[in-house]
Amino acid sequence: MRILVVDDEVSITKAIKAMLEHNKYTVDTVHNGTDALQYISGAQYDAVILDIMMPGMSGIEVLERIRNRGNTTPVLFLSAKGEVEDRVRGLNAGADDYLVKPFAYSELLARVKALTRRSHYYSSERLKFGKTILDCGTFELISGEQTTHLNNKEFQLMELFFKNPHQIFSAEHLMENIWEMNTESGMDVVWTHIGFLRKKLRELGADVEIITMRGVGYSLREKITIYS
Repeated sequence: MRILVVDDEVSITKAIKAMLEHNKYTVDTVHNGTDALQYISGAQYDAVILDIMMPGMSGIEVLERIRNRGNTTPVLFLSAKGEVEDRVRGLNAGADDYLVKPFAYSELLARVKALTRRSHYYSSERLKFGKTILDCGTFELISGEQTTHLNNKEFQLMELFFKNPHQIFSAEHLMENIWEMNTESGMDVVWTHIGFLRKKLRELGADVEIITMRGVGYSLREKITIYS
């Protein structure tokens, strides 16, 4: 698998490159957003590790540009900013995951493995719950004539829900199985993605929704229509 690592700190890119190559990945490295955009546009990567704070073009701008072009390569953001609003901003820009500096290289490797697991995933299977469809080949949610695309992690979450409707999944379970991590600091990534999925379901006018069982977890259920 081929990974692009983008960070303006040369020592960090060298360390990440060495770690990934030791684990049998092919790695390219660049140190600014302009070069990152050129590399991503000119090659096929299984994942991109992208620093947010860089001179010139930021990681946020790079990601927004490639997503606007229809590029769905999984992206892991690196940032020294760890506040919830910073993570939400990064995920809103189209990132699949977010890791705060400083980080353990073992954690970075685990996240990369989870991120790339579905890079070559393709299935013609369509999952249906209620009248809402999850297309596993295109990573799309479909309701009537409305369609919305899901990123890597959103798809993995929704696939789990569609294959197990009505089942309740704790945030810890989702973190362990989708992100392969179990840290309290990462739990906000779960509810942020759940929030994104809820918004997409509402915008589709879907007849299903993700509900919260307070203190227990999340579950995909049919919407209850109340007639007056």
